[in-house]
Amino acid sequence: MPVTTVDAYRPVGTHTPTSGGLAKAALPYVDATGAEVVQVYVSNSRGWALPPGDPAQDVLFRDGCAERDVPVFIHASLLVNLGSPTAATVQRSAETLAHALRRGTAIGARGVVFHAGSAVDAGHADAAMTQVRETLLPLLDSVAAAGGPMLLVEPSAGGGRSLASRVEQLGPYLDAVERHPWLGVCFDTCHAWAAGHDLAAEGGMTATLDTLVATVGAGRLRLVHANDSKDLCGSTRDRHENIGKGSIGEPAFAELMAHPATAGIPVVVETPTEKHEGHAVDVATLKRLRP
Repeated sequence: MPVTTVDAYRPVGTHTPTSGGLAKAALPYVDATGAEVVQVYVSNSRGWALPPGDPAQDVLFRDGCAERDVPVFIHASLLVNLGSPTAATVQRSAETLAHALRRGTAIGARGVVFHAGSAVDAGHADAAMTQVRETLLPLLDSVAAAGGPMLLVEPSAGGGRSLASRVEQLGPYLDAVERHPWLGVCFDTCHAWAAGHDLAAEGGMTATLDTLVATVGAGRLRLVHANDSKDLCGSTRDRHENIGKGSIGEPAFAELMAHPATAGIPVVVETPTEKHEGHAVDVATLKRLRP
């Protein structure tokens, strides 16, 4: 049964380093930051190499997260672009998502986040959405049949012929894959701000989340990236800042944590950090802002 109460628990956690071993690096970081949810890369964030992973580390990580009752999410490589006019990029993007889904199954992840992508060229927009359909539908059908992690599309910060940056643009994106039940949404506050949603205005975060739900439907939001911004609203610049230290400001995050759409939804910070201290502070701030 979906969670609908405003005061439902919202686990707060971090994007977590994995260098040196998934369990060896991530589990101590989870403990040090007080994280209640964890997001990791399973391949280079800016490369196409697809490492197989270490089965022993996978088991330790999966079991360690289960013992802590910490849900797991994967962020796919930032190079993924299903709308690209370059066929090789689309092919590599599909392979990267398939790899992330396989790795997600191995480590017990709930979802795999990927960026909505860009058509790059003005004349490629229609073809780009066709590519989204042709690439995602087989992946979604396959992972749904296997009961694996959901794919979670994350709107971009805007600019560059983005296929979805403002939350309203998720409607056509979902329509392209027939609103497949295994395609969820990841909402990033810095991206939404950069794309022109004035989250800092009184009621701005609430209005944006209301529009998101009206566009994608109840239950489609599965993860939130809570990031403040170094830049002005509508800048199309994706530069994260610590919670309450940027141009979005703490009151907007209080609205985020109280909105019915986020009830029961994990919240991950991807903010600047020196070792773990910055993330620990942001996790504590968001916990304090929970109803």
